Amino acid sequence: MKARTSDIEKAAAVLRAGGLVALPTETVYGLGANAEAPSAVARIFQVKGRPPSHPLIVHIGGAELLDDWVEDVPPAARLLAEHFWPGPLTLVLRRGARVPLEATGGLETVAVRVPDHPVALALLSAFGGGVTAPSANRFGSVSPTTANHVRAELGDAVDFVLDGGPCEVGVESTIVDVTGDAPSILRPGGVTREDLEAVLGRPLAVPSTSRIRVPGQHPSHYAPRARVVLVEPEKVVAEAELAQELGHQVGIFLPPAFADAPVKAHAVVAVPGSMAAYARGLYGFLRELDEQGCDLIFASLPVEEELGLAIANRLRRAAGPRPSGV
Repeated sequence: MKARTSDIEKAAAVLRAGGLVALPTETVYGLGANAEAPSAVARIFQVKGRPPSHPLIVHIGGAELLDDWVEDVPPAARLLAEHFWPGPLTLVLRRGARVPLEATGGLETVAVRVPDHPVALALLSAFGGGVTAPSANRFGSVSPTTANHVRAELGDAVDFVLDGGPCEVGVESTIVDVTGDAPSILRPGGVTREDLEAVLGRPLAVPSTSRIRVPGQHPSHYAPRARVVLVEPEKVVAEAELAQELGHQVGIFLPPAFADAPVKAHAVVAVPGSMAAYARGLYGFLRELDEQGCDLIFASLPVEEELGLAIANRLRRAAGPRPSGV
């Protein structure tokens, strides 16, 4: 879907006036503000209910603009930007003077990316600056992948919703820390570890904790209203049916290997065999089961390779720091 030029111009005017714009990216819809206006950035935290110490990502219009926003760009960062921008990759670098501390959660590092969506790029060009844009939802809840998701969750708290159609990737960007000697993945996402390692020619760690705070690290994140319960694939059907018998309204993410199995549950989502299709539909599936009134969602983790790593990360965060049993 291509947004009208008049809509893009209106969205740019809202940003210049210090307002908030929900904008499409290839990953999820973002809640955007002028990255150089502390008061506008503060509104993002207020609308989302986001802790002010939780950093935001600055979206820019091209890799050639990177030096305008950061202090130092090491060779590894240049290489990754060259290969993956525009795209679902965020680089963590030293903050430049142009970036207010309100956007970085008080840190001297900043997360930057170039989105791969024609509407987002057109908006960045029309606006002529950087846009801070976390996902356009309440903090900790399921990220939006359509404009209607944004409207349903944030309503009039957003000054303008720029509709660019459904998001193609469906999970957030991969965040890579390139401030030290050894780059590492702080959040798995739309660019796979395997692709990053192929370009850098070295293995990348995916630490469970890091010295740098970045989006998506909160113990409970990407979470629906229903409680998400993670079990082994071969136990999903049995555990879900037991919970249903105990009086729960159960939703189930049915793994491809069990696609033909009869299931006694309130609602069933057949998980796609393709990891790209699964990632694209993940947040929509969670929202669908919420809308159907489920109070428990049973799911299993995919093999943590390629996009399966990002999907597993999101499901773990959605389940939160809770025991795996009912």
